[in-house]
Amino acid sequence: MAEKTWVRMVTAQTPTNIAVIKYWGKRDETLILPVNDSISVTLDPAHLCTTTTVAVSPSFDQDRMWLNGKEISLSGGRYQNCLREIRARACEVEDKEKGIKIAKKDWEKLHLHVASYNNFPTAAGLASSAAGFACLVFALAKLMNAKEDNSELSAIARQGSGSACRSLFGGFVKWIMGKAEDGSDSLAVQLVDEKHWDELVIIIAVVSSRQKETSSTTGMRDSVETSLLLQHRAKEVVPKRIKQMEEAIKNRDFGSFAQLSCADSNQFHAVCLDTCPTIFYMNDTSHRIISCVEKWNCSEGMPQVAYTFDAGPNAVLIAHDRNAATQLMQKLLFCFPPSSDADLNSYVIGDKSILKDAGIEDIKDVEALPPPPEIKDAQRCKGDVSYFICTKPGRGPALLSDESQALLHPETGLPK
Repeated sequence: MAEKTWVRMVTAQTPTNIAVIKYWGKRDETLILPVNDSISVTLDPAHLCTTTTVAVSPSFDQDRMWLNGKEISLSGGRYQNCLREIRARACEVEDKEKGIKIAKKDWEKLHLHVASYNNFPTAAGLASSAAGFACLVFALAKLMNAKEDNSELSAIARQGSGSACRSLFGGFVKWIMGKAEDGSDSLAVQLVDEKHWDELVIIIAVVSSRQKETSSTTGMRDSVETSLLLQHRAKEVVPKRIKQMEEAIKNRDFGSFAQLSCADSNQFHAVCLDTCPTIFYMNDTSHRIISCVEKWNCSEGMPQVAYTFDAGPNAVLIAHDRNAATQLMQKLLFCFPPSSDADLNSYVIGDKSILKDAGIEDIKDVEALPPPPEIKDAQRCKGDVSYFICTKPGRGPALLSDESQALLHPETGLPK
């Protein structure tokens, strides 16, 4: 500890997740304990993730954090809760190559630098805080040699952002609400990994990447205080849906999965409407996307696509296989073509092979698409969708060993 020139760093990458049985409402605001269980699908980190570098050095005089290149305050209770919980679990670290030895007791005195970057819009209803806090806790645990497993770490990440606990695993994940007053049993467990149902394809229609008007924190508090529907949902509806959804996932039963996902999304937004003051997360474009999906599912006689909307207008559409995803992409591009000056490569991002499968190479191919037969008088709403992200179920958090991927400079511990 006498030598003050060293910097020890760890860089991690953590995916975001989208709930198919929603978490909405807390029974304890400080510990972030939910009023019901929830289930999510983890998205491929190649397309939606947070990358976080954490560094420690005796030369740092205070804890500092940079998010997407801009310094932010770490004084908030949620950050402090995560830092305190991980520091309490820190163990001895020895790096013989660099000649660094940090005793367990030293962690209380050492300061940290954190740099975090989201490869998708922050605070737009795409669960950026979930990926962010999960990545922070996972990276800190690795930096400080904490021995806890990912389920135990999830109970810490939960104190930063509730949904963050589910981003500590890949595939499908269940957040158990727990019963203990201290929140020790409110944590995430993996139901199945990302390979269990790997034929699923996920297309996200980013309707707006603007920050939402009502934050999830404020919305949940108002719903808990004013919505009778939320009380009924948490007590009567969700416990049954959780069991049904677990069965559907285990059996890869897409019909049941789609019915449950759509119904739960709709009920969540009904709770928002039942809240005082009323919360509107979806908009006209969101509603048109739902109509497009429901008409197609109905015309096929069985679900081809499930939809779910978090606290924002963006549609998360889960297709049961590659063929369904290709057809969905064609329908979406007909109904929601890009603005005239848009570049197709920036309008559809992520897994672009979907476009190739759909026979679409440029804007002219989009203009030549036939109207979906199940939608009478289908209109083209040009520019109503900002862009599409094509992805799939993905893995959980991972360490990045390549130093070039670090967001902090290895010698100074400051942003690159």
